[in-house]
Amino acid sequence: MASNFFSNRARAAAAASGTTSKPKAAEKEADNTRLQPWVEKYRPKTLDDVASQEHTVTVLQRTLQASNLPHMLFYGPPGTGKTSTILALAKSLFGPALYRSRILELNASDERGITIVREKIKDFARMQLSHPPTAPTADGTNYRDKYPCPPFKIIILDEADSMTQDAQSALRRTMERYSRITRFCLVCNYVTRIIDPLASRCSKFRFKALDGAAAGGRLEEIARLEKLRLAEGVVGTLIRCSEGDLRRAITFLQSAARLVGSKTAAGGAGGGGDGDEEMGDADADGVITVRVIEEIAGVVPDDIVNRLIGALQPKKAKSPYEEVSRVVTDIVADGWSASQMLSQMYQIIVFDDSIPDIHKNSIILVFSEFDKRLIDGADEHLTILDLALRISEILGRPS
Repeated sequence: MASNFFSNRARAAAAASGTTSKPKAAEKEADNTRLQPWVEKYRPKTLDDVASQEHTVTVLQRTLQASNLPHMLFYGPPGTGKTSTILALAKSLFGPALYRSRILELNASDERGITIVREKIKDFARMQLSHPPTAPTADGTNYRDKYPCPPFKIIILDEADSMTQDAQSALRRTMERYSRITRFCLVCNYVTRIIDPLASRCSKFRFKALDGAAAGGRLEEIARLEKLRLAEGVVGTLIRCSEGDLRRAITFLQSAARLVGSKTAAGGAGGGGDGDEEMGDADADGVITVRVIEEIAGVVPDDIVNRLIGALQPKKAKSPYEEVSRVVTDIVADGWSASQMLSQMYQIIVFDDSIPDIHKNSIILVFSEFDKRLIDGADEHLTILDLALRISEILGRPS
């Protein structure tokens, strides 16, 4: 009886909402798009969308026309479009129907051992090819006319420089054995960590850090599509804070849009309801300013950096330790990043024309040493304190 009761209730509810089921599905799809990170939302869909990698894109477009790929090795700094480029190339080659069966994407930073090469990669490499669909596409054209569908699969190994030496050695044999029906694309940040026998089997493509014009144009386009209001100098600040990493710059831009309560960040005009417009930190006019970007990026305010630099200047009457210690204690208590502090001090001190070159030479060595200490996990308070006192001692030497 109870099951019949609930079943009847369910049928009645389904019948009552039958006319509104489609709009709800559309609303759900729009909601998923709105909640999607902008890095994924604006990831290049074709090779033409890839910014500031003209040489690589030109070579790959010619390869696309010939429908024949070598094994490839993409290397360069993070956020320059390496993974996006190979994914766009794969979609242009195989289309949506064959993409899942012809492409295997693995992140080697997680799946980095020899077992993955012997099992997962090897099983996919020797798998027989799936055939392209014979039915025409939505626009009535033949699938093969729209997508080349060459007779091979592609295995994408992201973060390949994290793979162990044994795994890379095992991969070399797999690349040779199944090269007739499988192509490999290795994606890494440091090409020197790829063993020579593996690198010599691949065509190398170097991805350079994005220049200001290309990255700025892409950021301005995203701001226009999202209907954001940017103050003077925001795009330049995004590029400077991200250090050529477009992915990081887009993330900063999206975070800033949320912070100022942009209507677009909440899903466009009329798409609100998730509370973004009501944030306490929201700017009244919804303009993204340079200071907002710097706060999100963790940039230390200039007055704090200048206060520390002023404290470490050598004094004739007394030691600078007391004043430096007090300033460093305040910096650490406020939670500022030691790495960011070191980077900004470097920019100010090393590029100061009033400091003799012989002193700058010693100061650069000190910065290198303390950067290594921070990477190795040294205590931030003691590191900044020691750094400031070492620089003060160098500045006090006779030139």
